[in-house]
This record gives sequence, structure tokens and C-alpha cells, in this order.
Amino acid sequence: MRRVTSTDVAKYAGVSQSAVSRAFSSHASIAPATREKILAAAAELNYRPNKIPAIMLSGKSRMIGVVIGGLSNPFYASALECLASDLQASGLQILLVHVESALTLDSAINQLMSYRIDAIVTSLAIGSKAVMRDLSNLRIPVICFNSLLTGPWISTVVSNNYQAGCSAALLLMKQGVTQPVWLAGPKKNSASRLRGKGFREGLKEESGSITSLVELRGDDTYESGYSAVASFLKQGCRPDGMFCSNDMMACGAIDALREHADLRCPDDIVLIGYDNIPQGAWRSYDLTTFDQRSDLLVQVALELLNQALIEETEPRTSTRVIDAQLIERGSTQRHL
Repeated sequence: MRRVTSTDVAKYAGVSQSAVSRAFSSHASIAPATREKILAAAAELNYRPNKIPAIMLSGKSRMIGVVIGGLSNPFYASALECLASDLQASGLQILLVHVESALTLDSAINQLMSYRIDAIVTSLAIGSKAVMRDLSNLRIPVICFNSLLTGPWISTVVSNNYQAGCSAALLLMKQGVTQPVWLAGPKKNSASRLRGKGFREGLKEESGSITSLVELRGDDTYESGYSAVASFLKQGCRPDGMFCSNDMMACGAIDALREHADLRCPDDIVLIGYDNIPQGAWRSYDLTTFDQRSDLLVQVALELLNQALIEETEPRTSTRVIDAQLIERGSTQRHL
């Protein structure tokens, strides 16, 4: 059986084909009775309108390219669910593009340019000025999360990573930490770099008794956090405080501390993560962390997107900063 067309609906309803097109357009002028007759005919024939002709005529698809990566981290999955729900509630369609790297958009640009999308929203950071220029040249709104680089047509919504790092330092100092460790993410991760910068400068400001800060590095996964801390402990080191760039690595670090040195939070070491993933609240981790407030990040991103779509001929750029919320749990509740 062939697919039902608008011509079939027009014949069945006894109207012109252009009337069928107007019936399925929210902005077209058509008599209510005619519209009802056409919709009834379409329902009886199980007709679904083809949106491609309207897209070709208007040049607007109401389709948003959503670029994602790093879905092994529950934070990104949660943010994606929130983003998809809010975009659809706004009457927008989603073109989902997945890339391997959770850090850059480089590998997604060619694929995105093959489709007629009205805008791009992504949880990934822009990794280079070359990528920034390529995105700007698309001349459509681009909304990023946690990207330091912006430009014409490109806006970003960022967690206040630096301030969270400072707050982490203050919390560890209040718990009497003298041998702190910073478990960083990949070097290209701008959010991790800012968290580390705030942590280092917060330690300097809050305490003169700390002469050095040990820096370990992972790749934002549970396995890398476990491996980095396990290797460090094999050197005979016994830290008493740790700030981890994300919760996935923090959970790995806690397990490595238990298994390789029998160190427990918070009695032997106080430990802080970032992202507030569900796993961090499990009793075996009870992790103090910073909540990026993904619902608010998405809300602000959609505000920027809608404004940019309204002013579609203007190359808007904006940076909005959202303060992360400290969630204190057992991993830092040491009783001095």
C-alpha cells in the first residue's frame, strides 16, 4: 500500500490541495468548518502531513541540533533528558548527534552542516578557535554548556566552576585538612581547569600551613579515578583531603582509598566531588558534591535560544553563569 498524500485527502474531503496545506498550518487563513472537515478526512485516511515542502518554502525547520557526548556520566544523561523535554514542549524538533569526545564539537560540525537545522544546543565545550569560527560561519544560534570560547552567534551557559573550587578549599580547611589532593579531569576540559584553579587559589587564601598540593589526573571516568588514586597510594602517600573534578572519579577514588589503604571517609580523609549524580548519594559513597543544577542550566540555555531565534538576523553572543549548589553529605562530615 502506498502512503496517503495530501491529494488523497483533498479528493476525499472535496476541497483543493492548497486547502489541505492551509489546514495543517497554524498561521494560514482557513474557515473553521473547512479545517474540521479536512482534519476529519485526514484522520479517517490516517494521513500524516509532510513537513519538508513547508521547510523548503520557509527555510525554517524548527529543528534543533542537539550534540551530546560522555553519556557514561549520568550528569549528561540527566541534562539531555531535561533538554529534550523542554525543547519538545516549546514545539521544536530534535536532531540528536552523538560524538565520542565529551570535550569538543570538532567531529560533529560536518554532520551538522548536512542538515537544515535552525540552531545547535550542546553540552560540549568548544575546543578551539577554529571550531568556533566554523560554528559562527553557520550563521545560526549555537548554545553551549561550560564553554570558555564564544563568538558571533555562539552563547554559553556555565557552572561557576572557579567559585565552586574556592568553596571546596574552604570546606576542606574547615575540616582540618593539611595534605590535600586535587583529582583533575583531562587537560582540555575547561570546566575542570577552572575548578582546579579555584581550588588552588582557595587553599592559598584560606591556609598558610599547606605548602604543596598534590595533583592527580583522570579522564572523568570511574576507572580513571580509581587508577589514579590507587597508583598514588602505592607510593606510600596518605592524603587527608581530596577534591575531585567530577563524581564519577570521586566514587572511583573512594573505592581505591578503601581497598588499597583502608582509608575511610570522613574519618581518615574528607572528599568532595562535582555533578551530584545519583550514584554519589548511595550509602557506600555518601558523597559531598556540587550540583550544577542541570534544570536551571537548561532553562537559561532555552531562554538564550528563544531570544536568538526571535532575533535571527543578529549574531547574538552571551555568557550566563550559574552558581553550583554545595550538597554536603557524610564524606566531609568529620567531627573535630
